[in-house]
Amino acid sequence: MEHTYAVIMAGGGGTRLWPLSRQDKPKQLLPLIGQETLFQSTVQRLENLFSPERILVVTMEEQAREMHQQVPSLPEENYIIEPAPRGTASVAGLAATILRKRDPNAVMAVLPSDHFIRNRDLFHYLLRAAFEVAENGYLVTLGITPTHPSTAYGYIQQGDPLSGGYNYPAYAVKSFKEKPNDKTAQKLLRSVDHSWNSGMFIWRADVILEEIKRQIPVLSAALADIEAAWDTAKQAQVLKDRWYDLKVETIDYAIMEKAKHAAVLPAGGLGWSDVGSWESLFEVLLPDMNGNIATNNKSHLGHETNNTLVYGSISDRLIVTIGVDDMIIVDTDDILLVCKSDQSQSVRDIVEHLKKHRQEKYL
Repeated sequence: MEHTYAVIMAGGGGTRLWPLSRQDKPKQLLPLIGQETLFQSTVQRLENLFSPERILVVTMEEQAREMHQQVPSLPEENYIIEPAPRGTASVAGLAATILRKRDPNAVMAVLPSDHFIRNRDLFHYLLRAAFEVAENGYLVTLGITPTHPSTAYGYIQQGDPLSGGYNYPAYAVKSFKEKPNDKTAQKLLRSVDHSWNSGMFIWRADVILEEIKRQIPVLSAALADIEAAWDTAKQAQVLKDRWYDLKVETIDYAIMEKAKHAAVLPAGGLGWSDVGSWESLFEVLLPDMNGNIATNNKSHLGHETNNTLVYGSISDRLIVTIGVDDMIIVDTDDILLVCKSDQSQSVRDIVEHLKKHRQEKYL
């Protein structure tokens, strides 16, 4: 583990958790589950595996200040500031570029800042196993064993087992599949060779940079200029100049789908959720005997209410529900959201509507 690093991707907006997750305080900075924010939980999950000096965070400048206040143990110089959002492929490439300059033998785990993982010991074991596979030149991802036919996640189809005598089962990736419809999700759940795409990746810095050079030459050229200017007086200006010209591209579509040596480690039993929507909180928070969850609000009175999530941000407001089933209710200072729980993915559409109609005060 001498040359291993963790890179936390923490620049997202969390639009599907609107109206709580907003531009000035996205979901990773909020205590959605328990007392700690999702970002604090992500960093704490890495304790005893990485020292603070080997944990890097890629984020936006306005979020970095809040993150440093929440986790002061991380060195300020380990915050890598994106001039503007350009997708996870650019984030991974920038972090790999900086790490390779710091340590030519660097192996990195790229981890989102907004995941929930219940089984920390298994997570550590899986990362150690993934680093072992990545050392041999593979681009590794963790595949979550599906527990239900989800249409919210992409899927990974595993191929043949990798040779090499690894301590944990590792497979070549046969294909990546985009988020399916209900019928396809049911079919994939019944198969034994598909897993959810967790969005967690492990690879050598030099290997991912070679893959970027092969598949995204424009990004590779920009990263070369940034690397040459890094730790010089020109660092900030070159980063800004080259960054704004990049396309928004994701790791999954721009790199992993056509990668030459992609591998997947099955990750059942992690107790994982990407906390990507209000509905996902049903997977990680304990409901009462009627299936209801009242989080961040102790003043909820439910009468003949079942399988309903109530989130209140005003401590002295009483929220009463009568004859309500399968609903999500989110009460903030200026917005009240009420929707069916199976429609929570559509919250993103509302955010886009508000952007289109320039109602920024609600974003």
